[in-house]
Amino acid sequence: MIRIMFVCHGNICRSPMAEFIFRDMVKKQGLEKEFTISSSATSTEEIWNGIGNPVYPPAKAELAKHGLSCDGKRAVQLKKSDYEKYDYFMGMDSANIRNMMRIFGGDGDNKISKLMDYTDRGGDVADPWYSRRFDIAYRDIYDGCEALLKKLLGHEYG
Repeated sequence: MIRIMFVCHGNICRSPMAEFIFRDMVKKQGLEKEFTISSSATSTEEIWNGIGNPVYPPAKAELAKHGLSCDGKRAVQLKKSDYEKYDYFMGMDSANIRNMMRIFGGDGDNKISKLMDYTDRGGDVADPWYSRRFDIAYRDIYDGCEALLKKLLGHEYG
């Protein structure tokens, strides 16, 4: 079982998009039983009285354009205890990496990386919260997820 947690600041845009894009890729390979796939936030900004906000409507709409549903997903915060529960933590940008390191108190098992580091481009996933370009964020996330899956499967995906 490969356990992956996608992480962004609020868990309402990029990390849930990554969760559902990656789930779809894994499903198309017939490997759903081989993976646990989740997403979470480094902040509590989108969580009120213990209840997380749903996926931001423009992010949900971008997923729907590609035939993906994120119905029922609500923001959750990353916890220190998650470190032992997952094999990989995929941050969307450098700030997410810093915040994960703070939450976990380091990365002794080398589980934390940026999603885009698996691509030839590297860098951060474009943040649609500021740019409003959910299409560009989708493209970055899709490319990152595709490259991650190739690496995990040890062969060409697709």
